[in-house]
Amino acid sequence: MVFCHYSGRRTYWAFLLLLIPLFGFSDHLHGSEQRTQSSYSLLVLGDSLSAGYGLEQQQGWVSLLQNLWYNEGIQIDVINAAISGETSDGALARLPRLLEQHRPSHVLIELGGNDGLQGHPVTKLKSNLIQIVNLAQAAGAEVFLQDMQIPTNYGRRYTQMFADAYDEVARVQNVPLLPFFLESVALNPELMQNDGIHPNAQAQPQIAEFMRQQLTPLIVE
Repeated sequence: MVFCHYSGRRTYWAFLLLLIPLFGFSDHLHGSEQRTQSSYSLLVLGDSLSAGYGLEQQQGWVSLLQNLWYNEGIQIDVINAAISGETSDGALARLPRLLEQHRPSHVLIELGGNDGLQGHPVTKLKSNLIQIVNLAQAAGAEVFLQDMQIPTNYGRRYTQMFADAYDEVARVQNVPLLPFFLESVALNPELMQNDGIHPNAQAQPQIAEFMRQQLTPLIVE
């Protein structure tokens, strides 16, 4: 693993996992086999960081988060709509169908890593994120934006613009910006798969607990 530092943000090569295709994706993934009738539902619109590359479906942090909530008696249904390799363009195209199909009360946007790795214009990324926020809000959902990071070898100017994009979108759209959830995981080789790139099964509960702490007070007021 190679770790780079720039403007107080840890960046690292773990984002390479976003480009590896993940098969067997389903829009209907839930963390528990028994789905409740809940007033809350969270749609996770993301890439392989949320799709759980290299893991069984029930091992990923999204499924574990669902189980944490169920075990606490918190009735929040989770729909995992994450796809490995997803870009903001692809997610924007898929979102209307997902919103119509699932009608979530809340949407978590975990996107942009692939846009950055592929050198897409930051202005295009910001535009897509804003459109995604607007579509979700128009459908009656509350929206959360996940902060993302890319390696600094894409150049100081581009890396800074990418980092700033999330703060700007969150501010302009007035949505909560969640800290990047692999900030500490990728720094610990014991929490990574053998390739040194992907978070392993042992890391997933830590990610799930981090997201539980971030999301619960935002959803259950």
